[in-house]
Amino acid sequence: MDTSTSDGGRHRRRFRIALPLAAAGIAAAAPAALLTSSAQAATPQPTPTVTPANTAPTLAALKARIKGAIATDGTAGETAKSSMSASTSSSSAISPKIIGGTETTITTAPWMAQLWYYDDKGTTTTADDVGFFCGGTVVSPTKILTAAHCVKGYNWKANGAVVTGTADLADDDLHGGTASGVWYQWNHPSYNAATIDNDVAILTLANPITAKPIPMTTTADTASYKAGTSATVYGWGRTSGSTEDIAQTLKTATLPIQSDANCAAEYGTGYIKGHMVCAGDPATGSDDGTTAICNGDSGGPLIVGGKVVGVVSYNTENCGAVPGEEGAYSGFAKLSTYAGLTHQRVEDTDLSGDGRADVFFRNKAQQVGYELDSKGTSFGGRQSWGDWSGVNVIAQADLDRDGYQDFVYRVSAGGDVYWLHWVPASGSWATKKLYDDWKTRKRIITPGDLTGDGLPDLASVDSGGTLWIYPGKGNGSFGTRAKVGTGWNQYNVVVGHGDFNDDGHADLIARSSGGNNIWLYRGTGKTGTAAFSARVKVRTAWNSVNAVDAVGDITGDGKADLLARTTDGTLWLYKGTGKASSAIFATRVKIGTNFAQYDILG
Repeated sequence: MDTSTSDGGRHRRRFRIALPLAAAGIAAAAPAALLTSSAQAATPQPTPTVTPANTAPTLAALKARIKGAIATDGTAGETAKSSMSASTSSSSAISPKIIGGTETTITTAPWMAQLWYYDDKGTTTTADDVGFFCGGTVVSPTKILTAAHCVKGYNWKANGAVVTGTADLADDDLHGGTASGVWYQWNHPSYNAATIDNDVAILTLANPITAKPIPMTTTADTASYKAGTSATVYGWGRTSGSTEDIAQTLKTATLPIQSDANCAAEYGTGYIKGHMVCAGDPATGSDDGTTAICNGDSGGPLIVGGKVVGVVSYNTENCGAVPGEEGAYSGFAKLSTYAGLTHQRVEDTDLSGDGRADVFFRNKAQQVGYELDSKGTSFGGRQSWGDWSGVNVIAQADLDRDGYQDFVYRVSAGGDVYWLHWVPASGSWATKKLYDDWKTRKRIITPGDLTGDGLPDLASVDSGGTLWIYPGKGNGSFGTRAKVGTGWNQYNVVVGHGDFNDDGHADLIARSSGGNNIWLYRGTGKTGTAAFSARVKVRTAWNSVNAVDAVGDITGDGKADLLARTTDGTLWLYKGTGKASSAIFATRVKIGTNFAQYDILG
């Protein structure tokens, strides 16, 4: 891709997407739930009907994809990209890699992932084969952050393999690493291959992995992008501007963050302020003295202060390491801009495995629980989960971040609170008691990650109106509770799951008992009294609403939504906009009538 700067003396740049070099489904919600009845007896529940779209690929199949990707040695997202300057019409492909870095170990970067893709197109010829390699970052046990140009237009479920837990590049041997299939994929809906804009994506793995995740930054982060800040990159990309050889062992390098002015001076209108960040000292035009990302590093992380702040996106064609490319910087997607979207993908409450949050309602008369799968702005036919009598709270919560939606429920008699979770290894449900005697708790909420550590938390309002946060440990256990504040008995609704104001922090929604005003409590990523910013009134006079539910991103657009039922039994979808104001929701969408039959929405 050619770019020209607005500076009359600068030459035009040809730069390529951070060059890559070369799944599978599982049952989302599965059988035999064990609930504890009011008599404290374990009662087997009917098996829900869930048909997985596919089965996880075998290890042999994953290794074959890796082998095919190595043999094909192509480029992800390679496309003709017109100049970012209005004064030229030349074009080129795009690509990246680490030049001038040093070898490191997987112990120092346990969250690094290798993304291998191979599609033989079902033909006997190799001429049409597609194969390439990208980097990625483990941001939860089932989520890999990467670049959109590594994902958009490719079927990772059918053709992808993700390798974690090793610093050595996979080949016929995984070198102690773990190979995983992909369940489903997401890339920024506004990704533009021509400009490499909005270059972020997330792959959801078919099974959870043990690699330690690293947190993503949030919208409020400005300090990480201050010019001169030291950032770290990791990858297996090219190690020289003059050869196509990539690193066989993970490499790392330290790059100073550059100002927007410097980035724009180098890349002209090709640099999109707010969506991109560039880093590194100006390239020298040779390997000597150049430290930069290069082909094969695409999708990898830019890290500051222990958090991912950027995704490897682009560089000049040979990464500034050949004559004529002096002065080049390494380009990244600026993750703070996309924090709301990426965090929501980790927080999805997805029973069906399609990337959209689903709902779970209990029928009041028969006490039967039903799964209703989101279709975007409507729901599919309900699926029975059997008898849920003897409980008075049901909330979805993937407390162990394994990609399977589980449930937190409270037994009516005694008030004990349990976690019902699917165990993939045994193919069965397990029940764990979380707390004794919570019968007087006014609210029990599973909001996602309130504390900013990447792990799902629990919250409750006690009989005196005090809100407490229970920081999750990622395994169905919780740390010492923290007191947020008193006065929460003024609300007859407190719900939340995900990020309503698009800043990368989980929030809460509350409704006043008297005036029925709706308030947004904006999460800060902290705990205790600092857990929320000042509340914001986002709706007034919701007197006709008698039930509210929040399960996350129902529409699949990356923003948390709300469901509200009016007294006539009509269910309405309030699509989130990400705005912390009266415009927090778009015009409501009518889901349907006859929802008065449900007494628990969760």
